[in-house]
Amino acid sequence: MKILPSVLLFCAALYGAPVHAQEPPASEIAARSWVLLDTQSGQLITGYQHDDKFDPASLTKLMSAYLVFDALKQKKIKPDQVVPVSEKARRAIGSRMFIQQDIPVTVNELIRGMIIQSGNDATIALAEAVSGTEEAFTARMNQEAKRMGLANTQFANSTGLPAPGHASSARDLAQLTAALIRDYPEHYPLYAQKEYRYNDITQPNRNRLLWRDPTVDGVKTGHTEAAGYCLISSAKRDNRRLIGVVLGAASDSARAAESQKLLNYGFQNFDTVRLYEPKQAATTPRVWKGTLNQVKAGFPQGLYVTVPKGQAANLKAKIESQQPLLAPLRTGQSIGTLKLELNGKPYYTQAVVALEDVPVAGILGRTWDALRLTLQ
Repeated sequence: MKILPSVLLFCAALYGAPVHAQEPPASEIAARSWVLLDTQSGQLITGYQHDDKFDPASLTKLMSAYLVFDALKQKKIKPDQVVPVSEKARRAIGSRMFIQQDIPVTVNELIRGMIIQSGNDATIALAEAVSGTEEAFTARMNQEAKRMGLANTQFANSTGLPAPGHASSARDLAQLTAALIRDYPEHYPLYAQKEYRYNDITQPNRNRLLWRDPTVDGVKTGHTEAAGYCLISSAKRDNRRLIGVVLGAASDSARAAESQKLLNYGFQNFDTVRLYEPKQAATTPRVWKGTLNQVKAGFPQGLYVTVPKGQAANLKAKIESQQPLLAPLRTGQSIGTLKLELNGKPYYTQAVVALEDVPVAGILGRTWDALRLTLQ
């Protein structure tokens, strides 16, 4: 048993910087590693060994699905396209969809076999349809992991079957899941489907929380002897989504119970509040040598922050801008930092960016501002 650490706000280039921890709650999670992510704020609420590398087992298929969805979007494959079944796909070990070389199977059917039935055969067939070979597809998986900033992830295959060097972390898997939900919402409902029938064989979704909690709508289970029992779960309550990752639980029932505990902990003990609207001018700092004397600055997507329940009113914000701020400035350029305090202690930091371009002024304007700067 491990004690849940206190709120641990996600530190990555895409999100905010870390904060000071609070006293740990009494809840416990029985697993080798876990993490809980709020998708609105992009903050990690809690985690344990969340940057350590573990065998992800079939959680790997989330990246496989991400690339298949991308191939559909790019029209490299079509939903009703019939996919040839290779001998490699047909002979895949582990969980299977039971595809056959003499029975036509479409991309849509294979996607359901990969997501709902966790079919290794379906996943390999899709990988070959997208990239020609599973090896080429796996190379693309690693390229995408690098693009997403998944620093502790390396794939050796498309399925999650044990292989040397095949690893990921709870944080990386939470990020990957958030990206899949955000980028492909039209496909995400498949992860809530409770069963799928193919070739006269009906198989249930192994995510027990789909039957236990009506707010849970995904996402993926995984299990090998090395990985233990793993589950990425996601729930949406009052328009707020949390993603929980539990790696290395002791049993199928344990991964479900621990994941439920993790989700409930986040919803019951934390609020996510909006501090700034999208493209709202949070500050208008002075600009020198530009066509404008001030620049609107803020957060293009708005800014949400996750805080312990009932503590939002105790947040205090301070924005520090770079000075002197010289033109030219381009939209999206970092020009300062938002620093939040909670109850007088540093809590969260986030880059503040320009919300508009500021071109360089003419020679007279630049000369006048240069003179004024020397007199300051």
